[in-house]
Amino acid sequence: MVASVPPGWPEQVRPVGAPDWEHTAVAWLFDLVPPDYRAHQVLRRYPVLLARLAGDHVAAGLEAARAGWRTVRVDLADHLPPDAIEAAVAAYEREGARLAAAARGVEVVAGALRGEVWVPRL
Repeated sequence: MVASVPPGWPEQVRPVGAPDWEHTAVAWLFDLVPPDYRAHQVLRRYPVLLARLAGDHVAAGLEAARAGWRTVRVDLADHLPPDAIEAAVAAYEREGARLAAAARGVEVVAGALRGEVWVPRL
């Protein structure tokens, strides 16, 4: 039986209970981390560990995007034209939104890999 998925579940990952759902979770998690992580067999063997590292990596990226968004106007005001500054702010906002969604996805996928069962509420 295929379970429903919690809010924030990544589209690229099949629902828990679907054939090969863990394989799709591992592939998605590897897409979130630097390519060199694929060389570590321990991360393939223990997807929960991969989820942990992916969560740490995404969280660091999200914090970097937030810091960049807060400081880019002041730090680069003397080096970029105003339209470039505004474009940079918009890029930080888009990247921050993408990373926040990824962080939520990692959270729910990691829970599923640990055996947590999501129960929808009415």
